[in-house]
Amino acid sequence: MQLEVRAESWAYATPFRITNFVFTAAEVLVVTLRDGPHAGRGEASGVYYHGETPASMMAQINEVRGAIEAGADREALRALLPPGGARNGLDAALWDLEAKRRGKPAWRIAGEGAPRSLRTTFTVSAGPPEAVAEAARGFADARAIKLKLTEDDPAGCVRAVRAARPDVWLGVDANQGLNRRRLEALLPALVEARVALIEQPVPVGQDASLDGLKSPIELAADESVLTLGDLPGLVGRYDVVNVKLDKCGGLTEGLAMAREARRLGLKVMVGCMSGTSLAIAPAFVLGQLCDLVDLDSPVFLAEDRTPAAAYADGDIWCPDALWGGAG
Repeated sequence: MQLEVRAESWAYATPFRITNFVFTAAEVLVVTLRDGPHAGRGEASGVYYHGETPASMMAQINEVRGAIEAGADREALRALLPPGGARNGLDAALWDLEAKRRGKPAWRIAGEGAPRSLRTTFTVSAGPPEAVAEAARGFADARAIKLKLTEDDPAGCVRAVRAARPDVWLGVDANQGLNRRRLEALLPALVEARVALIEQPVPVGQDASLDGLKSPIELAADESVLTLGDLPGLVGRYDVVNVKLDKCGGLTEGLAMAREARRLGLKVMVGCMSGTSLAIAPAFVLGQLCDLVDLDSPVFLAEDRTPAAAYADGDIWCPDALWGGAG
């Protein structure tokens, strides 16, 4: 088996802002595994708040190149690399290669039924109230919107988005930007605006501050949940876990997390980091098991891959020809 890795940069149409970060491009690593006439591909962005970059992921992959080219499978990969973008890129390439070898689509290998289109959220970048309202109106086909919150007038921003789009499901993502006191102060405005989900309200490591909080709105863990082992500690503090393949290390781990979260009584959300449709396609398979779907990263790109994920009427669809098809 032959392993190839390369870094790519995909510009955003406009800069994307969240708490403490502004992104102008999706910096990704593309992994290709070749075995005779078959080739499998995967894409990873890594976890930016853990300092992962295409260069750091490439270095990790090169450290295990020998084992991969000798034929390590997806289960062996979980022992070779820690959770993160490098493992995700390899895991996705192995799934895609297996689909080509076996003449069976990845969703069938995963034990799932034929995929259906999924209602996805569309993310409004952080900004002042007038800007976020305009952005929300710009997602004319959206049926679900997620607003990135910062310290700059979060209540006013939520009210502005709700006024602009009274028809949509609305969630907010604080990206660790609140604390217990500020969250409690903000809750009345969120309830008034019919917000349905608050994602990662408090910093990682401060999840215990949510103990005893009787939130009328469901809370979702994102940065506080990386892998399977993190799930038990979230029970009683969060209602939903956001599984991202770049965090957990790939679809193999993601499927295990979704099933274990359900066993623990948690709802499951599938999210994404930045990236093209190639990164979204494995998450689309996981999304078939999820209560909430947030797979919108390609819509922010100035240009996407061909073929690409399709967005229509607020839904996402990933064709087998994009990734994970039988070939």
